[in-house]
Amino acid sequence: MSPSLPLSTPKRPRRLRYDQIFGLLLISPWLLGLVLFKLIPILASLGISFTNFQMLEPENTQFIGLDNYARFFKDEAVRYLLFETVASALSTIPLQLIASIILAALLASPRLKGKSLTRTLFFLPSVIPSIAILFMWFGFLDPTTGWLNRFILEPLGLGGQGGIFSEGAYQFVFAISSLWSIGPGMLIMLGAIQSVSPEIQEAARVDGAGPMMRFFAITLPMISPAIFFSLIINLITVFGGVILLDRGTTFSGSSSLFDQYIGYQMFQEFDLGYASTLAWGFFVIVMVIVYFLFSSSRRWVYYPDRD
Repeated sequence: MSPSLPLSTPKRPRRLRYDQIFGLLLISPWLLGLVLFKLIPILASLGISFTNFQMLEPENTQFIGLDNYARFFKDEAVRYLLFETVASALSTIPLQLIASIILAALLASPRLKGKSLTRTLFFLPSVIPSIAILFMWFGFLDPTTGWLNRFILEPLGLGGQGGIFSEGAYQFVFAISSLWSIGPGMLIMLGAIQSVSPEIQEAARVDGAGPMMRFFAITLPMISPAIFFSLIINLITVFGGVILLDRGTTFSGSSSLFDQYIGYQMFQEFDLGYASTLAWGFFVIVMVIVYFLFSSSRRWVYYPDRD
């Protein structure tokens, strides 16, 4: 009996290498853009932060070591902006999270009719350009010509000095206007709520748990990973949406006070060295806050794979 012929070697490794090369070719434009327009400018800004780079006098650039960072810690404007940014985050982020969860719970209700249309209407404001929303709010709340003062406050005798742009009222309006951008967060919460097992809800209902009890004792703990993710994204957006999330808008158009200060140093003072230092210093501060949030997440975020 003749010996059996050896089996042919599989072509899987060659096919795998082909798929890898083809995949790299497909994503090469993105990789090239990442390196040329992201990583290199980021590393360059780190190097510039150690110089006195003036945009109008680049030939006079000198290495000054940690002088810019010493200026960063002594800058009173930095301390003020950090305080205002934290205050803004404390007033807007909880409001955004609560509104997103409530809307998602309503949209997940089986009794709601026209879910697709309702979901689209609630998401639509988040894709409207921020500059359009800004002009709309100014047109509505301007203390002299705004619709609110002319048609509501003045007839009631409530139009005071400064109107809606007084310090306390302005913070309240800013917090309310942030609800325009909860569309993505609402969809994240909606997906998380819909992924909760209906068997668990039914078992709790059979045991006598009412709708509110099921929501707070089952739904909220089960969607805590989505809440944590939205918390991190909203935090980064409020602290420095343009710098840290690369929103593609001008610095002066950002709602972050720190972004605006960086833009002032860059485009008004033309001090690119200090502007780079501000960006990197603020990045480190935000990353420290994010690190503490991740460290605390093990106490209140539910991950099934940890059980």
